[in-house]
Amino acid sequence: MAQDERVLSDRDLVDRARAGDRAAFGELVRRYGPRVRNLARQLVRGHADADDVAQEAFVRAQQALARFDGRSEFFTWIYRITVNLSLNRARSLAVRRHVDIDDAGLEGALVERPGGPTDAGRVIDRQRVARALLDELDALSEGLRATLLLVCVDGVAQEEAAEILGCSPGTVAWRVHEARKRLREGLRGRGLEDVVDELGGDRGKRGGGR
Repeated sequence: MAQDERVLSDRDLVDRARAGDRAAFGELVRRYGPRVRNLARQLVRGHADADDVAQEAFVRAQQALARFDGRSEFFTWIYRITVNLSLNRARSLAVRRHVDIDDAGLEGALVERPGGPTDAGRVIDRQRVARALLDELDALSEGLRATLLLVCVDGVAQEEAAEILGCSPGTVAWRVHEARKRLREGLRGRGLEDVVDELGGDRGKRGGGR
């Protein structure tokens, strides 16, 4: 009996795709497409551009499968392609693109806030915090911003982030620390001292959250 496609590992799917199995590559797109698209949206800040980047990332991965040596996981490989394409696209944009706060996914990932009933005041407060975070993220360098988004928003382990970004785990740890410090300083300058203390623990140390 043929093995169920749904239980195949990424490596099995890559091997099948390299042999010409289009359905196998389609399964890889299904597995990682939403996360690749979300990462591109965080880095590019324009949904149309980000969706184009995500699509291009998979096209390039499919075209380069013959050169994929398997020393890294498919996950880190497609993420590396996505980060590079996203940063290139972001540099090419002449104006900053608007991002819907609800789609940014930043406040819930970077700030631990207690639960409770949602009222108009709370919604306005959350929007203010999220917008401030977006503004302060824009002020970070490419390296700091990409690292923080990978580790603290997407939940990628620091070791995997290092492979994706082409640097050492120590550099990733420093970038996360430095990015958080600058975010704290920026938020404090905006009068959001109550948020500063909630920018705590790094989420990427325990695993990739896949």
